[in-house]
Amino acid sequence: MLNYIWVAMLLTGFIVGALNGRLDEVTQAAFSSAAGAVELSIGLLGIMCLWTGMMNIVKKSGLMDIIAKIFKPFLKLLFPRTAKNNDALSAIVMNIAANFLGLGNAATPLGIKAMKEMQKTNPYPDTATDDMCMFMVLNTAAIQLIPTTIIALRSRYGAAVPSDITVCIWIVSIFSTIVDVLLVIFFHKGKAGRVWKAWESENV
Repeated sequence: MLNYIWVAMLLTGFIVGALNGRLDEVTQAAFSSAAGAVELSIGLLGIMCLWTGMMNIVKKSGLMDIIAKIFKPFLKLLFPRTAKNNDALSAIVMNIAANFLGLGNAATPLGIKAMKEMQKTNPYPDTATDDMCMFMVLNTAAIQLIPTTIIALRSRYGAAVPSDITVCIWIVSIFSTIVDVLLVIFFHKGKAGRVWKAWESENV
């Protein structure tokens, strides 16, 4: 669906430009924007490679398993039905860590892996579990200690102090995460929670 929206926007731009006799300006803007996108991607590539590489080192060294064990009591509160799935917990920890460092793109494959692991124990494959909903909320809200990507973008476009938004991001991300987690807990006590309790009582 998103592809159709982008195509419609591009065609609309070219048509409006042609009707106004400014097709040359539209064409030049398209080419300059494409060149700017490539330059921006290259500028972000170094930061992404650095943090992604560090996270791979942490994972292969076994440190991530240690971190997962340390945070396991806390994760049990948020993901009670995933507590015994070490692979899922490790992926969740790494996803949270990536988001914590402001690396949304690096967190995406880790989030997909965590979802796949949780799906393996999902008794209703066509319906997201409570833990999956909680993880989606945490992944979306994502408390950020170092907003790496945003700082890189601001630096790329000439901000005087690229990191001056850090405190604001701390406040917004912390409060949004708290509110989202409380909302998920509230809704879990409704119909979804009763469905899970019924399933667990039948399979204990």
